[in-house]
Amino acid sequence: MKITKLAIKHNNKKFFIPCHRVHTLVVGSGAAGLNAAVQLHANGMRDLCIVTEGLHMGTSINTGSDKQTYYKLGMYGSQDDSPMALAESFFANGGMHGDLALAEASVSVRAFFNLVNLGVKFPSDKYGQFVGYKTDHDPRQRATSFGPYTSREMCRVLIDEVKRRGIAVREKRVAVALLTTGEGHSKRAAGAVVMNCGAKSSHAAFELYFADNVVFAAGGPGGLYRTSVYPTVHTGGIGLALLAGARAQSLPESQYGMASIKFRWNVSGTYMQVIPRFISTAADGAGDVREFMRPFFAAAGEMDSMVFLKGYQWPFDPRKVVGGSSIVDILVYIETVLKGRRVFLDYRMNPAEFDFGGLSREAREYLERSGALFGTPLERLRKMNQPAIDLYKDHGIDLVREPLEIAVCSQHNNGGLAGNVWWESLNISHLFPVGEVNGSHGIYRPGGSALNSGQVAGFRAAEFIANRYVKSDLREGAAAASARKTVAALLTWLDKGALSRVKWQDARREFQARMTRAGAHIRSSETLATALVEARDQYLRLVSRGSRTDTLKDAVESLRNLQLCFAHVAYLDAVKFAVDSGVGSRGSAIVLDKRGTRAHKDLGERWRFAEQDAAFQDRVMETDVMSAAKAEFSHRWVPRRPLPTADAWFETAWQAYRNGEIYKE
Repeated sequence: MKITKLAIKHNNKKFFIPCHRVHTLVVGSGAAGLNAAVQLHANGMRDLCIVTEGLHMGTSINTGSDKQTYYKLGMYGSQDDSPMALAESFFANGGMHGDLALAEASVSVRAFFNLVNLGVKFPSDKYGQFVGYKTDHDPRQRATSFGPYTSREMCRVLIDEVKRRGIAVREKRVAVALLTTGEGHSKRAAGAVVMNCGAKSSHAAFELYFADNVVFAAGGPGGLYRTSVYPTVHTGGIGLALLAGARAQSLPESQYGMASIKFRWNVSGTYMQVIPRFISTAADGAGDVREFMRPFFAAAGEMDSMVFLKGYQWPFDPRKVVGGSSIVDILVYIETVLKGRRVFLDYRMNPAEFDFGGLSREAREYLERSGALFGTPLERLRKMNQPAIDLYKDHGIDLVREPLEIAVCSQHNNGGLAGNVWWESLNISHLFPVGEVNGSHGIYRPGGSALNSGQVAGFRAAEFIANRYVKSDLREGAAAASARKTVAALLTWLDKGALSRVKWQDARREFQARMTRAGAHIRSSETLATALVEARDQYLRLVSRGSRTDTLKDAVESLRNLQLCFAHVAYLDAVKFAVDSGVGSRGSAIVLDKRGTRAHKDLGERWRFAEQDAAFQDRVMETDVMSAAKAEFSHRWVPRRPLPTADAWFETAWQAYRNGEIYKE
């Protein structure tokens, strides 16, 4: 990596900004970005650099669940499985391109055993077989788990490998712009503008990284929602790529579910299977305590059985609203978002009228087989999963002494940037979005498949770069011109902050509240229309007026708000387009429609929702930026690419591999 300086003129002054020249730049250090760096190095690429806020600040290393799942090809006992069978499972969930499904399936075993060989202790039997279990949307026992912290352990072993290989890492860096050169079909990635959070001032914090290739591992849109289970240290960076003109796909397809909000953690699995008491309070968190769900169920046992099912059926799902467990999410949403109350899980006592005999057969047998058909929710949780209690205590929440505050939260974006089978952007060459920022998933996905997808992405991107883009061909003059223009614009915008009264915290709260209200799991065309006007207005106000930048942190967070606010306009615009297209209720969101199905007899006419239009299962929504300045977008439905045939003749396939034909479009 070469380091020079680039002169930038601003306000009749000349600034010299550190300029790093690297062959391949990795932006982000979650599990996907780390593996991409490791695989690039393993493929002979040595001129690499990772820029990151911190090796311990991404989603992967700070999240988990009751039993965090890693989804892979089945490899236990006599169960029959194959790459094509796994691809068919991905593809069957709708809205996913077939070639991406086959690529994720085919590299699954390589990705899994790479983690095993690096030291992740996935469970195996005494013969070395890796045992599995069924996860959601999974027809076979393909899932495995390290425990609550599967992704954290993945990151730990990958960080060790990055250090062992001597791959350069620059921490305390926040990317604030992606650099590109060329236009139209010749547009390509050229690097990134980065802020050094350890600098003495905002103007001194700018750094440039010029690169032939950019592996973009910025994670999911964690900073877009008020109620979010993404860790607070992760906000996401998809807006950077959108501002650079990168095409996106399937943006409306996200996953939502109940999670604690003081410490952000999914309350799935045994947290629900022990059947905690749901209560709501006034805004002070103490007054007017109610068991608010009971009036919506004919019997206490019915309500308690639905709570139990949330352990298996944690994500909100339109198919499980009428007479199913997702009615619980709606009732929590009404209390928190519409009524402004707070909702808690209380493990210290059973719900009112609780009776084991009133539970469904499934719930009662599960508790009986688990040796937990007794006591309070806390006693049952202690019997079934003591680490679940310890986890919260380690984060300052004692379930023995206090209830656990929850909300329906954003958890994962199945959509993101659009890439091909090598994870290269469809319209910006040399840009490789990997991990959650890549929109490879469709409407539904098997639980844990996102971890597999991110690992597969590292193999695919690294292999393609090492075979197609090994020779440096970046026009450095054009890259420098792009950098000068970009940095000058950012400096001018930061200067506006000296006159602005807007605090970055207030601006962020505004768009986060809007996304939770209009762009999450409860959607309607009318609400979206209003929200979209407000969203675009906020972005244009932010661009024209800036926000206060009294400190370096203010400057960094204000710049982060620019891309987050732009992204939230893109998401709302995409969600509205999908709703107006008539896709109906699917994935993890319902579309309210006065002509639709009534969610519950006691919820009123407002809570009717549109059924899914199955015709859209075979289409993928693509999004392009028409005008970054005006925050305008275009969307279209394209037929999803079918599953490729897998009947290659060995001799011809071997020849295509040797000749490098597999890397050609």
